[in-house]
Order: sequence, then C-alpha cells, then structure tokens
Amino acid sequence: MADRHVLSIVIPALDEEVVIAQTLRRCLDARAAIAAEAGVERVEILVVNDGSSDRTEEIARSFDEVSVLGFDENRGYGAAIQSGFAHASGDLLGFLDADGTCDPAQFAPMCRAIDAAPADVVLGSRMGVGSEMPLVRALGNTLFAWILGLLSRRRVRDTASGMRVLRRSALEHLTPLPDGLQFTPAMSARILMEDRLRLVELPMPYAERVGRSKLSVLRDGVRFLTCIVQAAVAHRPARPLLLGSAVTLLAAIAVGWLPLRYYAANQRLEEWMIYRSLLASLLASVAAFGVATAVVAERVAALAHGRAPRDAGATALAARMLRRRHGWWLALALCGVAGVVVWPGAREYFASGHVTMHWSRPALASLLLLVAVSLAMSAFLLDMLNLIERERAGLSHLRAPDRVRPARAVAR
Repeated sequence: MADRHVLSIVIPALDEEVVIAQTLRRCLDARAAIAAEAGVERVEILVVNDGSSDRTEEIARSFDEVSVLGFDENRGYGAAIQSGFAHASGDLLGFLDADGTCDPAQFAPMCRAIDAAPADVVLGSRMGVGSEMPLVRALGNTLFAWILGLLSRRRVRDTASGMRVLRRSALEHLTPLPDGLQFTPAMSARILMEDRLRLVELPMPYAERVGRSKLSVLRDGVRFLTCIVQAAVAHRPARPLLLGSAVTLLAAIAVGWLPLRYYAANQRLEEWMIYRSLLASLLASVAAFGVATAVVAERVAALAHGRAPRDAGATALAARMLRRRHGWWLALALCGVAGVVVWPGAREYFASGHVTMHWSRPALASLLLLVAVSLAMSAFLLDMLNLIERERAGLSHLRAPDRVRPARAVAR
C-alpha cells in the first residue's frame, strides 16, 4: 500500500453481556493478522453501549485496549455506529455486530479490497454457502436485494450486512443515515444510488447469533423496504416512477385489449365497451403523467445533488423528447390530432345544435389532451430548471479573483 491505514472498528452493543467479552477478545486477537495481511498500521476498537440494561458496558470497560462510549438510554443501532465514527481516529471505519455472528479476521481481506479494487465501501456478504442466517431473514434479504437492484441497476446480495469497512471520505456522500436498525440497508441504498461511490462485496462466514435477536422481521422489514424506496426517490426518482408507469401502461393495455381488437376487426365499438375504454384511457393518462413526472424529478434530483443528468437509458430517452422544445411541439401535435378526432362532432353541433358522434371519439380526444397537457407542463418545468442551472453557473463566474494587484501611487 502506498499509504498505511488506521482502521477503527466500531461495535454497537445493546444488552450483549453474554457475548461481548468473546467478541472483544476475537477483535483484539485479530489485530495482528489485520495489520500483517492488509498493511494496516494500527487497529483501534471502540464499543458503543446503546443504553444497555445489563453489564455490557461494565464488561467492555474491563478491556484496557478498548475504548468505550456509553449512552444513558437506547438511541438506536445506527446512532451508536455513527457516534463511534465521530469519536474514531482511523481513515478506515469498520463496524461489526457484537452478537458473535461475524469473524473480525475478515477485516483483513476487506481492508485489502478497499485499496485493491479500489472501493469506497467493502461489505461482508452473509449470503454465501454455509451461512447460518435463519431462513426467514435470508428470504427477506434476497427480496430487499432484488428490489434495490431493480431500482439502482447495480447488484448487491446482502443489503443489511452488519460488517463493513468504508473510507472516512465516503461519509460526506452517505450522511445523513437513520439511527435505527435500518442503518445498514439505508447505507447500501445510498451507495448504489450514488454513481460517485463504489461498493465491493466479499463473501464471509456467518454464524448464528448468541442470545435473542433485536430484529423484528415484520416491523424492521417494513422499515428496511421504506428506507430503500426513500433512497431511490431522493437520488434516482425516475426509476420508481418509470417502473410504476410501465406497470400502469401494461394494465391499460390489458384492460383496453378487447376494445382495440374488436375495433381492428369491425371498425366500431359496442356500447358496453365504454367502461373498459374509459378505464384504459385513465390508466394510459396516468402512465403518461408518470413518465413526464419522472423526467422532471430526475432533473431536480441531479440539480440538487450537483451531478449531471444521465445521458443513457429510458429516462434520458424521455428527457430528449421533452427538451429543446420537442415537448411543446409534441403537445401541440397531440392537441391537433385530438381536434381532428372530434371535428365531425363539432361541425355537426355548429350546424344543427346537437351531436350524434360516437362516445369513443371524445374519449380518445380526452386522452390525447391529457397527455398533451402532461408534456407541456413537463417541458415548462424543464425549461425553468435549465434557466436556474444557467443562473447558478453564471453566478459561479462572479467569484472574487485569487489575487488583487494594489494600485500604484500616482505622483502629483
């Protein structure tokens, strides 16, 4: 390694008096191997007692080479880890659970990988062969990993691993993170949503915990899913919106397939098909509005997080349709088509004062007008955001010069 790292290992602990001594001994014993195998200059160990009601803190303080922080009341798993990070001195920050499930010796390959990859975060995956994770939690982890991969388009197998190493410099791109047990899936989601951060996942052995788990499968499972979706909405909002729009569009096609097929064969629609047609029209309108909203939301997120909008994928394709006034022209074209569709009825009304036009024509015209309004509003918002970005760029050029040459005195 070009630079010798200092690794700080943070151990959050809540009522772990049965196993905390064993966990700390294993960490202390692993220091030499971590230093030798990963080239780490020093390993420090910090225990954060998260308001335990047993002897956890007392036992931890009996180890002279371990620093101990104590909360008077329970603040949460994530709060304990983040407090440990704030007090740690290392440029590499690691953490592992106090329950004896993870082997501290695995910090050696994780520290090697953070430079070899190079990576910003190295995650120890518990989903490998021989893992002793309970079946329900393994299934939940698999589901969360699939959802996160779908939203981020980046793969991870274990979203909630409690053993990781990250560079201290990566924290500025990850914070704020939640205080509860959803700290780890929230971190995973933030990493995968941020193009600036690279995650490496290494398989590691995982043992059944000692004592009773603090995790509630249902309650914490909902929290895990919520934090994953929130990260997607905050950083890559187009992805959940486009997925929802795609599902809505498929539903519109499924509902309207029978009227479409009947019209293609007979060039007319039966009266009873009005309900299917109107529902299909409504679903198609929602899908179009969702796509338009996705483009605008992605642009807002890019502006807020100081990154360039994506130039590839479905979002970029939709954005190209709306920018440079394409959206305005497309909206006008749809309005024109809608006018052509209902023109026979309008002409009949002006001539005779009544309309005998079939209901399918105004239904189609309404759909076209709703889509046109969505496109026009989105084009307006994109133009507004472009103006804001140009103003920001202009202001950045008005900075004071680095050096000011003093004026020369003029002789009188």
